[in-house]
Amino acid sequence: MKNPIARSMTIGLYNQYKLIRRSGLEGKSLANKTLNNHLGYLRAMYNSLIRSKDIKYRNPLEEAEMIRVQQSELGYLTHHQIKLLLNDIDTRCRNLHIKLIVRLCLSTGARWGEVESRKLYHFKDNRVEYSNTKGKRTRTIPVEPELFNQVCTHLEQHKTFSSSIGAFRRALKRTGIELPKGQASHVLRHSFASHFMMNGGNIIVLQKVLGHASITMTMRYAKFDLSHLKEAKQLNPLSNLNSERPLHEADSKPETKPFGHFVDTLFKEFLESKKKALQINDLQGFQVVEAGGIEPPSVDSLPSALHA
Repeated sequence: MKNPIARSMTIGLYNQYKLIRRSGLEGKSLANKTLNNHLGYLRAMYNSLIRSKDIKYRNPLEEAEMIRVQQSELGYLTHHQIKLLLNDIDTRCRNLHIKLIVRLCLSTGARWGEVESRKLYHFKDNRVEYSNTKGKRTRTIPVEPELFNQVCTHLEQHKTFSSSIGAFRRALKRTGIELPKGQASHVLRHSFASHFMMNGGNIIVLQKVLGHASITMTMRYAKFDLSHLKEAKQLNPLSNLNSERPLHEADSKPETKPFGHFVDTLFKEFLESKKKALQINDLQGFQVVEAGGIEPPSVDSLPSALHA
């Protein structure tokens, strides 16, 4: 952009810069994600200048559009692959540290660099504290006692973990485990999050464990929640292809439902709470209508205490 004056910046000028850098006409071509980062940096600079009152005009890139980027695959390890990898690391790796680094990543969902930078004082009461993280948040995660004791003994002897990512990449190569490009150092974190959700974990808890500032980032793991996926297996057209009557052609005559089924959920919860408070055993005054639903009573027909 030839170092323009800040006030003269426009969306059109930035789009020209984006086109040139994508094409590689000036040096190495940049990926779409990198260009989105550049736009984010420029926006943040203007916003900071506005907050500090160094400029008094609006952010010229406020409405500039990010490039739509294909969401990257989330590679994770299956139980079989985890066993295969751990066996290789335990029996063939000369690196003294990798065994514990890998197990800490798998058991706490931490980034490789977060684990590798831990010192003995970060481990207390069967917990590990992750500080100076990418998200600028400190979090404390429980560790199984056996692993906790192994790590403490190791750090008492060696003081710190050494750089071990190279040994980990070689272990992945020896086992033949194939991953999406660029995910070797992150696959253990993805594996933790994926298995957490497949085992029925709570997405909010997962956000806190991973240290994500926004739930949006954590939501990409929600697809591994099997309770939400089972309907795709049960309700697809092939699942009932050989049945006598497909689900959507079944008798549409409404079946008789229990009394409470037809009561509006919120209204029912309100009445139930009042009933418990007053120790009322029966809800009186309701009329079952022919359509199969419930007609609530008039306010006057309810016990007077329910009006409160």
